[in-house]
Amino acid sequence: MNHFKKIAEKLESRGLDAMLLSCEANRFYASGFHSAGTDGMALVTRKKNYYFTDSRYTEAAARAVQDAELREVGPGHGYTARLKEAIAEQSIEKMGYEDACMTVRDFETYRKALPCQLVPAADLLTELRRVKDREELAVMTAAQRIAERALEDILKEIRPGAAEKEIAARLQYLMLHYGAENMSFDPIVVSGPNGSLPHGVPSDRKIQSGEFVTMDFGCIYHGYCSDMTRTVAVGSVTEEMRTVYETVLAAQKAGIAAARAGVTGRDVDGAARKVIADAGYGDFFGHGFGHGVGVEIHEAPTASSAGDNPLPAGAVISAEPGIYLPGKLGVRIEDVIVLTEDGCENLTRAPKELLVL
Repeated sequence: MNHFKKIAEKLESRGLDAMLLSCEANRFYASGFHSAGTDGMALVTRKKNYYFTDSRYTEAAARAVQDAELREVGPGHGYTARLKEAIAEQSIEKMGYEDACMTVRDFETYRKALPCQLVPAADLLTELRRVKDREELAVMTAAQRIAERALEDILKEIRPGAAEKEIAARLQYLMLHYGAENMSFDPIVVSGPNGSLPHGVPSDRKIQSGEFVTMDFGCIYHGYCSDMTRTVAVGSVTEEMRTVYETVLAAQKAGIAAARAGVTGRDVDGAARKVIADAGYGDFFGHGFGHGVGVEIHEAPTASSAGDNPLPAGAVISAEPGIYLPGKLGVRIEDVIVLTEDGCENLTRAPKELLVL
């Protein structure tokens, strides 16, 4: 799976002859090949594509990269030299670059060395990556199923006396065991009063009976992320715990019901936020309803109070409202949904009714 053609089709309307991709995520989106950090570069032109990398990756790239010419970089023929070759071959005058992620140092190096104009065009990739195609949705769904299998197993291991770190480590092992390439992010596992920390770090704290455990986790499969959060109770729940949980669940359902192509992220966020505010917990829901998910765990578009633009069909966003009572407890429930013209499809299949272990 690669997206060279989609990128190339956008060049003429932008007045560009080529698009330079140095960002790891955009490089992968274009080529379908992953090389770490700055160890690679892709160049998309109107007629031909190039992929540059060093000897550590050339054999793997040769197997994986299609629809692009692979050229190795090394002493005497670094990235700048390879780019100059391609610029001459394709008569490139205007080259787009990723102004959102290229460093000032790199920009100045290329601006001075390359015989073409560099044009900021990071939004070209942002726009394309907002909308997932059928192949992308298939691998994201597969990544979601891996995470759900790990959840099913870990629920059998959550008990009083188990440490947050232990549960986090097991989640990672289980996702790898079921086929994940890596984690979407370091899992969040917080219990009891630690649950009020939306992005709390798993600690040595032992889970106790009569409290919540929140697990936020996901994995990477074929380069795409999954993301989900489930909050479960251990032993028993108080009326307050039940009320908070049911409020968050109702808010999530309201946001999902409002989610469809053409509405703004603010509209979706507002539908969920109103439920929490009406229940008296408005001051305890500080983050947005959701964010885009794809090659990166956080990408466009956003479903928050800052989301002014209409959401496109094919966008994949998280649906994750929460309530966090400082030093006491926290609840978050998260699914991942894909927007359609008529509503949305929930890619998450794991149950989310209140579960007491």
